[in-house]
Amino acid sequence: MRFDGKRVLVTGGSRGIGHAIVQAFLSEGAHVAVHSSRQPAPVDSPHVAVAGDIADPAAVERFVVEAVDRLGGLDVLVNNAGVYDELDPLTATYDEWQRHWRRTIDVDLLGPAWVTFCALPHLRASGRGKVVNVGSRGASRGEPTAVAYGAAKAGLTAMGQSLAQALAPHGVSVGNVLPGFIETDMAAHILDSPAGDAVRAQSPAGRVGRPEEVAQAVLFLAADGSEWSTGAVLDVNGASYLRT
Repeated sequence: MRFDGKRVLVTGGSRGIGHAIVQAFLSEGAHVAVHSSRQPAPVDSPHVAVAGDIADPAAVERFVVEAVDRLGGLDVLVNNAGVYDELDPLTATYDEWQRHWRRTIDVDLLGPAWVTFCALPHLRASGRGKVVNVGSRGASRGEPTAVAYGAAKAGLTAMGQSLAQALAPHGVSVGNVLPGFIETDMAAHILDSPAGDAVRAQSPAGRVGRPEEVAQAVLFLAADGSEWSTGAVLDVNGASYLRT
């Protein structure tokens, strides 16, 4: 899958799965704008770095415009930025519960909605635009220790499928990648704990996924020729959870 000359924006691209996605696109010839929430991530020219709080609609508009201006257009948007926070509903206070939900929904669901809206005119102008949302296995199986996260990721999947129907007549495809547990800094506190072995045992392969494996799924949905897969939900979880 070559992306020579393709212009790509990856949110949350400075580390973890996002970093692997950026590197995969770069290796296939794409020009990439790497978004991070605060300080722009260091990248080599001609690739660019942009920053902004994805939960702030005004900041989103600014960094999307900057990315498009510096790339000279936009062909692919990867909505990868997100937060994962655990909170026990049986021990949290009501105020903690509200703050937890608002932040999670703002970042994991509304943020991608703002970025997609701002990117959409440029994706349409490219003639064959692609949006790929990085969701979670939790959207399908639930997240008992991170309820807001599971709900937000389920909403992200539904948003992607709805947009796939809305945008297909306008030449824009939308796909969803749902990883299971992946070896990242965000998951390290679980994988390195006594619960880590049980998490690895969820897959018959006896391990968790690698960021590069998620990146390959993203590239498939972003590639020319994948248009008939618009609306697809692609599980990348090592058969640890099988939807019916």
